[in-house]
Amino acid sequence: MRISCCWLYAITKYGYPPSLADTFKVLKEMKALGFDSVELEGVRRENLMEVYAQRHELKKLCDGEGLRVINFCPVLPGTVSLDRKERAESWVLFKYAIEIANHFETATIQGDSFTPPLKFRGDSPYQESISYGKQFTVEIDPTFEWQRQWDAMVESFSFMTQEAQQAGLRFCVEPRVGELLSNTDA
Repeated sequence: MRISCCWLYAITKYGYPPSLADTFKVLKEMKALGFDSVELEGVRRENLMEVYAQRHELKKLCDGEGLRVINFCPVLPGTVSLDRKERAESWVLFKYAIEIANHFETATIQGDSFTPPLKFRGDSPYQESISYGKQFTVEIDPTFEWQRQWDAMVESFSFMTQEAQQAGLRFCVEPRVGELLSNTDA
């Protein structure tokens, strides 16, 4: 059995997203913890493009440490936006993510479903770190249409699946409580 170190380790230790300097540091730490396989993320446009720009140096570090990046996760909330233009902009970023994933020869590229467009009263989930068991209070816009939101997510996931397949990758989704896709049965 192989166990990999997920990116949550980096987020928990260095914040969200970790700086690029901390990304280099945390990869070495993951190796020091005994992991040979790790996950890597690029969060939204700015961080994703930093990872893209430094992909050669990051790969060189991983190769030197004997680390294999098995999954790349581009965190692109716009992929589930109700605004098609915003979704399309995220699709462009996803193509950069595919290049990163292929550069690292990952097995998978991951998507997330994100929270629906709710107005949170007080705290909202996934802003800094994950707090299990925490309850949130929300307001739902009376004009919100679930089917329209679901269709936007399906359109993006279809696009990402097709792009991943064309690049020789498997597309996977991490279901999380409170998001559009909360479990594998949803």
